[in-house]
Amino acid sequence: MSFFQRLKTAASAEWRAYTEHPFTNALADGSLAEAAFRHYLVQDYLFLIEFARAYALAVYKSPELADMRDAAAGLSAILDVEMNLHVKLCSGWGLSPADLEQASPAVEMLAYTRYVLDAGMRGDLMALKVALAPCVIGYAEIATRLAAQPDAEAATNPYRVWIAEYAGGPYQEVAAKARAQLDNLADRYATPARAAELIAIFREATRLEADFWQMGWRMHQRGAGSSQD
Repeated sequence: MSFFQRLKTAASAEWRAYTEHPFTNALADGSLAEAAFRHYLVQDYLFLIEFARAYALAVYKSPELADMRDAAAGLSAILDVEMNLHVKLCSGWGLSPADLEQASPAVEMLAYTRYVLDAGMRGDLMALKVALAPCVIGYAEIATRLAAQPDAEAATNPYRVWIAEYAGGPYQEVAAKARAQLDNLADRYATPARAAELIAIFREATRLEADFWQMGWRMHQRGAGSSQD
Protein backbone atom coordinates (compact mmCIF):
# COMPACT_ATOMS: atom_id res chain seq x y z
CA MET A 1 0.00 0.00 0.00
CA SER A 2 1.37 3.42 -0.94
CA PHE A 3 1.88 6.07 1.72
CA PHE A 4 -0.88 8.17 0.19
CA GLN A 5 -3.25 5.19 0.33
CA ARG A 6 -2.42 4.72 3.99
CA LEU A 7 -3.26 8.37 4.64
CA LYS A 8 -6.58 8.02 2.78
CA THR A 9 -7.46 4.90 4.74
CA ALA A 10 -6.71 6.62 8.05
CA ALA A 11 -8.89 9.60 7.06
CA SER A 12 -11.54 7.68 5.13
CA ALA A 13 -14.55 9.61 6.46
CA GLU A 14 -12.98 12.99 5.70
CA TRP A 15 -11.83 11.78 2.29
CA ARG A 16 -15.31 10.64 1.28
CA ALA A 17 -16.84 13.90 2.48
CA TYR A 18 -14.37 15.76 0.28
CA THR A 19 -14.23 13.65 -2.86
CA GLU A 20 -17.95 12.84 -2.94
CA HIS A 21 -19.23 16.26 -1.90
CA PRO A 22 -22.59 17.33 -3.42
CA PHE A 23 -20.83 20.28 -5.10
CA THR A 24 -18.76 17.86 -7.17
CA ASN A 25 -21.78 15.72 -8.04
CA ALA A 26 -23.58 18.83 -9.28
CA LEU A 27 -20.63 19.50 -11.58
CA ALA A 28 -21.00 16.06 -13.09
CA ASP A 29 -24.70 16.38 -13.91
CA GLY A 30 -24.50 20.09 -14.77
CA SER A 31 -27.03 21.13 -12.14
CA LEU A 32 -24.74 23.44 -10.16
CA ALA A 33 -25.90 27.05 -10.10
CA GLU A 34 -23.74 29.29 -12.28
CA ALA A 35 -23.27 31.85 -9.50
CA ALA A 36 -21.91 29.13 -7.21
CA PHE A 37 -19.40 27.98 -9.82
CA ARG A 38 -18.28 31.51 -10.60
CA HIS A 39 -17.69 32.16 -6.90
CA TYR A 40 -15.71 28.94 -6.67
CA LEU A 41 -13.60 29.86 -9.72
CA VAL A 42 -12.65 33.22 -8.25
CA GLN A 43 -11.69 31.73 -4.89
CA ASP A 44 -9.81 28.91 -6.58
CA TYR A 45 -7.69 31.47 -8.43
CA LEU A 46 -6.79 33.16 -5.13
CA PHE A 47 -6.17 29.70 -3.75
CA LEU A 48 -3.64 28.98 -6.51
CA ILE A 49 -1.71 32.13 -5.63
CA GLU A 50 -1.35 30.93 -2.05
CA PHE A 51 -0.47 27.41 -3.16
CA ALA A 52 2.32 28.87 -5.28
CA ARG A 53 3.69 30.34 -2.05
CA ALA A 54 3.49 26.88 -0.48
CA TYR A 55 5.57 25.39 -3.30
CA ALA A 56 8.08 28.21 -2.91
CA LEU A 57 8.26 27.27 0.76
CA ALA A 58 8.79 23.66 -0.29
CA VAL A 59 11.92 24.74 -2.18
CA TYR A 60 13.27 26.30 1.01
CA LYS A 61 12.32 23.29 3.11
CA SER A 62 13.87 20.78 0.71
CA PRO A 63 16.82 18.92 2.26
CA GLU A 64 18.20 17.71 -1.08
CA LEU A 65 18.68 19.24 -4.51
CA ALA A 66 16.33 16.71 -6.14
CA ASP A 67 13.60 17.78 -3.71
CA MET A 68 14.26 21.42 -4.58
CA ARG A 69 13.88 20.66 -8.27
CA ASP A 70 10.60 18.81 -7.67
CA ALA A 71 9.24 21.76 -5.67
CA ALA A 72 10.44 24.28 -8.25
CA ALA A 73 8.72 22.29 -11.00
CA GLY A 74 5.50 22.37 -9.00
CA LEU A 75 5.82 26.12 -8.53
CA SER A 76 6.38 26.63 -12.24
CA ALA A 77 3.41 24.42 -13.10
CA ILE A 78 1.13 26.61 -10.97
CA LEU A 79 2.45 30.00 -12.08
CA ASP A 80 3.12 29.24 -15.75
CA VAL A 81 0.51 26.62 -16.64
CA GLU A 82 -2.34 26.10 -14.19
CA MET A 83 -3.02 29.77 -13.49
CA ASN A 84 -3.06 30.54 -17.22
CA LEU A 85 -5.50 27.70 -17.79
CA HIS A 86 -7.60 29.03 -14.94
CA VAL A 87 -7.69 32.52 -16.47
CA LYS A 88 -8.77 31.00 -19.78
CA LEU A 89 -11.51 28.98 -18.09
CA CYS A 90 -12.70 32.00 -16.13
CA SER A 91 -12.85 34.16 -19.25
CA GLY A 92 -15.46 31.77 -20.59
CA TRP A 93 -17.57 32.64 -17.57
CA GLY A 94 -17.15 36.38 -18.04
CA LEU A 95 -14.42 36.80 -15.42
CA SER A 96 -11.39 38.92 -16.30
CA PRO A 97 -7.93 38.68 -14.67
CA ALA A 98 -8.74 41.93 -12.87
CA ASP A 99 -11.94 40.38 -11.48
CA LEU A 100 -9.91 37.50 -10.13
CA GLU A 101 -7.03 39.46 -8.64
CA GLN A 102 -9.20 42.12 -7.00
CA ALA A 103 -11.65 39.68 -5.40
CA SER A 104 -11.97 39.49 -1.64
CA PRO A 105 -10.74 36.16 -0.24
CA ALA A 106 -13.37 33.93 1.35
CA VAL A 107 -12.90 32.70 4.90
CA GLU A 108 -12.78 29.10 3.66
CA MET A 109 -10.00 29.87 1.20
CA LEU A 110 -7.97 31.68 3.83
CA ALA A 111 -8.47 28.95 6.42
CA TYR A 112 -7.26 26.23 4.09
CA THR A 113 -4.25 28.00 2.60
CA ARG A 114 -3.13 29.39 5.95
CA TYR A 115 -3.29 25.90 7.42
CA VAL A 116 -1.11 24.49 4.63
CA LEU A 117 1.44 27.29 4.94
CA ASP A 118 1.51 26.97 8.71
CA ALA A 119 2.04 23.21 8.48
CA GLY A 120 4.99 23.87 6.22
CA MET A 121 6.44 26.64 8.36
CA ARG A 122 6.22 24.62 11.57
CA GLY A 123 7.19 21.29 10.08
CA ASP A 124 9.49 19.83 7.46
CA LEU A 125 9.02 19.09 3.77
CA MET A 126 7.19 15.86 4.61
CA ALA A 127 4.57 17.72 6.65
CA LEU A 128 4.11 20.31 3.93
CA LYS A 129 3.67 17.72 1.17
CA VAL A 130 1.12 15.84 3.25
CA ALA A 131 -0.84 19.08 3.70
CA LEU A 132 -0.71 19.70 -0.06
CA ALA A 133 -1.73 16.17 -1.04
CA PRO A 134 -5.53 16.40 -0.67
CA CYS A 135 -5.68 19.17 -3.25
CA VAL A 136 -3.06 18.02 -5.74
CA ILE A 137 -4.01 14.34 -5.73
CA GLY A 138 -7.64 14.68 -4.70
CA TYR A 139 -8.65 16.76 -7.71
CA ALA A 140 -7.38 14.03 -10.03
CA GLU A 141 -9.40 11.40 -8.18
CA ILE A 142 -12.52 13.56 -8.11
CA ALA A 143 -12.32 14.41 -11.80
CA THR A 144 -11.80 10.77 -12.77
CA ARG A 145 -14.95 9.83 -10.85
CA LEU A 146 -16.95 12.69 -12.34
CA ALA A 147 -15.81 11.99 -15.90
CA ALA A 148 -17.31 8.51 -15.64
CA GLN A 149 -20.79 9.91 -14.90
CA PRO A 150 -23.34 9.79 -17.76
CA ASP A 151 -23.79 13.56 -18.21
CA ALA A 152 -20.24 14.73 -17.46
CA GLU A 153 -19.13 15.11 -21.07
CA ALA A 154 -22.51 16.08 -22.52
CA ALA A 155 -22.48 19.21 -24.68
CA THR A 156 -25.21 20.61 -22.45
CA ASN A 157 -23.07 20.33 -19.31
CA PRO A 158 -21.48 23.76 -18.70
CA TYR A 159 -18.85 22.20 -16.43
CA ARG A 160 -17.51 19.61 -18.88
CA VAL A 161 -14.37 21.69 -19.60
CA TRP A 162 -13.48 21.87 -15.90
CA ILE A 163 -13.97 18.13 -15.51
CA ALA A 164 -11.96 17.37 -18.64
CA GLU A 165 -9.07 19.56 -17.49
CA TYR A 166 -8.56 17.63 -14.26
CA ALA A 167 -9.50 14.21 -15.69
CA GLY A 168 -7.14 14.68 -18.64
CA GLY A 169 -3.71 13.17 -19.04
CA PRO A 170 -1.57 16.21 -18.13
CA TYR A 171 -3.19 16.77 -14.74
CA GLN A 172 -3.40 13.05 -13.99
CA GLU A 173 0.35 12.94 -14.58
CA VAL A 174 0.84 15.79 -12.11
CA ALA A 175 -1.10 13.84 -9.49
CA ALA A 176 0.82 10.63 -10.21
CA LYS A 177 4.11 12.47 -9.72
CA ALA A 178 2.83 13.95 -6.47
CA ARG A 179 1.97 10.45 -5.20
CA ALA A 180 5.40 9.18 -6.18
CA GLN A 181 7.14 12.13 -4.50
CA LEU A 182 5.11 11.56 -1.36
CA ASP A 183 6.13 7.89 -1.30
CA ASN A 184 9.77 8.89 -1.77
CA LEU A 185 9.62 11.33 1.12
CA ALA A 186 7.79 8.79 3.28
CA ASP A 187 10.56 6.25 2.74
CA ARG A 188 12.99 8.78 4.15
CA TYR A 189 11.05 10.67 6.80
CA ALA A 190 7.73 9.01 7.71
CA THR A 191 8.88 7.07 10.75
CA PRO A 192 6.31 5.14 12.83
CA ALA A 193 6.67 7.77 15.53
CA ARG A 194 5.39 10.42 13.09
CA ALA A 195 2.35 8.50 11.87
CA ALA A 196 -0.19 10.24 14.12
CA GLU A 197 1.22 13.70 13.29
CA LEU A 198 1.10 13.17 9.53
CA ILE A 199 -2.37 11.58 9.59
CA ALA A 200 -3.67 14.54 11.63
CA ILE A 201 -2.27 17.00 9.06
CA PHE A 202 -3.80 15.06 6.16
CA ARG A 203 -7.15 14.73 7.91
CA GLU A 204 -7.37 18.46 8.66
CA ALA A 205 -6.29 19.50 5.16
CA THR A 206 -8.90 17.16 3.69
CA ARG A 207 -11.59 18.59 5.98
CA LEU A 208 -10.66 22.11 4.86
CA GLU A 209 -10.89 21.00 1.22
CA ALA A 210 -14.45 19.82 1.87
CA ASP A 211 -15.19 23.20 3.45
CA PHE A 212 -14.03 24.81 0.21
CA TRP A 213 -16.67 22.84 -1.71
CA GLN A 214 -19.23 23.66 0.97
CA MET A 215 -18.55 27.36 0.43
CA GLY A 216 -19.81 27.06 -3.14
CA TRP A 217 -22.56 24.63 -2.22
CA ARG A 218 -24.13 27.10 0.22
CA MET A 219 -24.37 29.63 -2.59
CA HIS A 220 -25.96 27.00 -4.84
CA GLN A 221 -28.53 26.19 -2.18
CA ARG A 222 -29.37 29.85 -1.63
CA GLY A 223 -29.91 30.18 -5.36
CA ALA A 224 -32.17 27.15 -5.29
CA GLY A 225 -34.17 28.66 -2.46
CA SER A 226 -33.00 26.11 0.07
CA SER A 227 -32.49 27.02 3.71
CA GLN A 228 -30.23 24.03 4.31
CA ASP A 229 -26.51 24.58 4.84
